[in-house]
Amino acid sequence: MSQPTSAWALKYRGATVEDLDPPPALSTKPTELIANALMTSYEREFTHLTVVSEDTRALLGYLNIPRLREMLRNGQVRETDHVEKAMQKFQRSGRVYKVITMDTPLEELETFFNGGVDGGGPQDFAVVTDENRRFVLGVATKGDLEEFVKRRPA
Repeated sequence: MSQPTSAWALKYRGATVEDLDPPPALSTKPTELIANALMTSYEREFTHLTVVSEDTRALLGYLNIPRLREMLRNGQVRETDHVEKAMQKFQRSGRVYKVITMDTPLEELETFFNGGVDGGGPQDFAVVTDENRRFVLGVATKGDLEEFVKRRPA
């Protein structure tokens, strides 16, 4: 039996991403105005929005709202710019992505957030998909994992 990866792992006890009850992913389009994307994120209290193709609904990247606010403060983008100017694009070629599904154990999710097992460096959030990565089912954040641990009895 393997050793837990952290003090949190002792509280997971077989839990999976589904136990986090991640909210459905909220997506925007690359041509959407930044102001509209910000308003949507504020209304739902989301820190990340996925960006999908208008034609194919393929996942293109994401908006990190705290980073976007910083870009607005620094004048790198304006609210009247399109989302594509501020989004972080997924690099498709040459990278192997860790598939995070509702059945992914929380130990694996924590390892992913900490940059291990195909994380390629620390991650702020995970896009939760079906096994074949055809559908975006939700978004899980490190904060979601922290809240789960706080609620879970010892």
